[in-house]
Amino acid sequence: MKFSNPKIPEGINTSPDHPLKEFAWLLGSVSLLIITVISVLGLMAEFLAARIPFSYEMELAGRFTETTPDPSPARDYLQDIADRLAAAQDLPGDMKITVHYADDEVANAFATLGGHVVIYRGLLEKMKSENALAMVLSHEIAHIKHRHPVVALGRGVAVGIALGALTGVSANVVADRVIGNAGTLTALGFSRSQESEADATALSALVTVYGHANGSTDVFRTFMEIGRSQPLNPPEFLSTHPNPENRIESIAEQIADHDWQPIGTLTPIPTAVIELLEID
Repeated sequence: MKFSNPKIPEGINTSPDHPLKEFAWLLGSVSLLIITVISVLGLMAEFLAARIPFSYEMELAGRFTETTPDPSPARDYLQDIADRLAAAQDLPGDMKITVHYADDEVANAFATLGGHVVIYRGLLEKMKSENALAMVLSHEIAHIKHRHPVVALGRGVAVGIALGALTGVSANVVADRVIGNAGTLTALGFSRSQESEADATALSALVTVYGHANGSTDVFRTFMEIGRSQPLNPPEFLSTHPNPENRIESIAEQIADHDWQPIGTLTPIPTAVIELLEID
């Protein structure tokens, strides 16, 4: 038997397409799949949120949030306002609002899982009336009423899973990190439609409690002024809430549509709270 060593044609083991082109196509396909999965999970989160028992949400929040805030004159004052606003919003019987007062100069407020609302001293110091403060509290309570925190948590887990798939990090590790942060931080981002829904519900409750809508837009105007003077460092409350000008316009339209009284006597913040905060 005679063996031969024929010459192998060039390019027999190579693809006519550039390998980077194939890699780009594969990466694009995977990215599209991940985006689709995130979108579907996001829609599912919105659908399922209202069907999750609030007691379960409170239990989950208890792992990350102190359920019993430290007593203080400021905290008791905020809780009293919140209780009146919650009653005006006609919350379900099992939905309890717990206000936490954070003695920190940051100008911010947020709602999180389990009915917890956090108000910072820096925000309280900038409020010129109880009505303006009540609008902030009412807005955060409205987020809880409409189950926005648990919806945002669902989106966060979906994104965590997607990031885990892209980076090779365990999805459970990423999801646990998202859940752990979501209970105590402002990481629960709300959509524009959720913000508008919360504004509308908050304004209705404000009018019910005080009999008029005066002060409802003061918080947005105050922070817009601060934002203009500090364009590189906007207030945190506005940095997480879009389009203050549009929100002011929308509130004015809602007042007109419902024929609510736009002007009324503003309720001052109690002297004891002012002295405690050293508000000028």
